[in-house]
Amino acid sequence: MKIFNSTVSSKLRFPRRNRAVLFPILALGLMSFPSSIWAQAPVNLGAAANFGILAGSTITDAGGASMITGNVGLYPTTGAAIGLTVGQVHNGTIFTAETSGPLLNTAQMDLTAAYNDAASRAPTLDYGSMDNPLGGQTLFPGVYRFGHAATANLIGTLTLDANGIANPVWIFQATSDFVTAAGAPGSPASEVVLVHGAQAGSVFWEVGSSATIGTYSDLAGTIMADQSITMNTGAQLSGSVLARIAKVSLDHNIIRNPLAVPEQKSAAVVAGVLLATALVRRSILARSGQDTAGRASCP
Repeated sequence: MKIFNSTVSSKLRFPRRNRAVLFPILALGLMSFPSSIWAQAPVNLGAAANFGILAGSTITDAGGASMITGNVGLYPTTGAAIGLTVGQVHNGTIFTAETSGPLLNTAQMDLTAAYNDAASRAPTLDYGSMDNPLGGQTLFPGVYRFGHAATANLIGTLTLDANGIANPVWIFQATSDFVTAAGAPGSPASEVVLVHGAQAGSVFWEVGSSATIGTYSDLAGTIMADQSITMNTGAQLSGSVLARIAKVSLDHNIIRNPLAVPEQKSAAVVAGVLLATALVRRSILARSGQDTAGRASCP
């Protein structure tokens, strides 16, 4: 996933005699542009927002070397089915059903609500069932629907352009599976590029069955699958993988959830820092008072 931010400034001038004709045409064009492109509400992930991985049956890591930013959770299956270690999780915690059942139950319910919300949005554009509907496209914020692809839904580069729109949101509705093309190290055959203010936290993939992310893909967004999510060797994601019912499979992957909230320091540590700060401040004020008194006593 690549992020580019640039500002393009240009001024177009037309002969005065043509402006009376040109302006109504431009206004008509803007009125006919789909309003959903300009204003799309974000998908509320609720308690699932801080998870880099959330699954229903198992979490496996074939290489044992994947790195996750954000929480990791499995529910309702017990923690014995989580094939990750604490050292692989950054800015997050591994939650298990036996110790954090209520939290994980809420996260899974919120995931289901978010999944249903994304699935219910009216599409800005419906590609139907075709091969590679997304590759080579530059898409403004909106809702994009596509079906099963003979080869892959994404081959090549998908560019998401915020186009100067405030709070841009993209929702992709995969009515069947979601598959991205396999590449090689340093040469992804499928990638998402974010430009002009687009953010990974505002991209949502709602998958009607399962998602298969090809080797060395470089993607962005929250993947919400009804069934399973497979991250093949070397695939990277700026976002999260959230599987409602089935498994999440990893293999030397990097998943960075931009929505993950940094872990908070314990109350004792915070109290200690505040106390130390107060003592230092008191010492500085006392010394300042002594210096002032000393200078006042000097002839």
